[in-house]
Amino acid sequence: MAHILVVDDEHGIRDLLWEVLNDEGHAVTLAENAAQARAARAAEVPDLVLLDIWMPDTDGVTLLKEWAAGGLLTMPVIMMSGHATIDTAVEATKVGALAFLEKPVTLQKLLSAVEDALKKNEPSPVDSASMQSQSTAVPAPLPAFAQAVQSFSLDLPLRQAKDTFEKAYFEFHLHHESGSMTRVAEKTGLERTHLYRKLKQLGVDLSKDKPRSS
Repeated sequence: MAHILVVDDEHGIRDLLWEVLNDEGHAVTLAENAAQARAARAAEVPDLVLLDIWMPDTDGVTLLKEWAAGGLLTMPVIMMSGHATIDTAVEATKVGALAFLEKPVTLQKLLSAVEDALKKNEPSPVDSASMQSQSTAVPAPLPAFAQAVQSFSLDLPLRQAKDTFEKAYFEFHLHHESGSMTRVAEKTGLERTHLYRKLKQLGVDLSKDKPRSS
């Protein structure tokens, strides 16, 4: 799960991006202008910033330049706009923006851009010495779903046994895909709507680690 800062002066856009990204398992902080974005960046460095270009107080490109000049552009930034010119997009990229999304942003393009940005922000692989030291470490406790599978009993009524297995099955995939409902749906071959109903029916905990920020 990543921490993503969304900066946009349009209330509807902020809410939509929060819903989509939160659904994917990310913690999302919202800012409606550059002042709030500065405060959010000072409080905690996000893993990714989605930054609108046209804002009333300070435009996104100016804020991007400000962060770059102050040595604060340590996270990937994706610019967004429905009215930006090619020149503006090129300028933002030269300053340090990783990508540019044109509004209205489609779900597929948004998730693809976010995934690419987060992959580029991942730390480098550990060296062989670290790998060897990790191999001698004490194994971490099994997650609850793994324990449920290992202790799975066949001495149960069919319905109860089926529900127990399915709950562990879906919890495994949610854990493996870091809470991404989109990827879990793809892995399990279920449509998202049907997947939601199934998880609620089985009592799978879908609560997020962090509350919504504003």
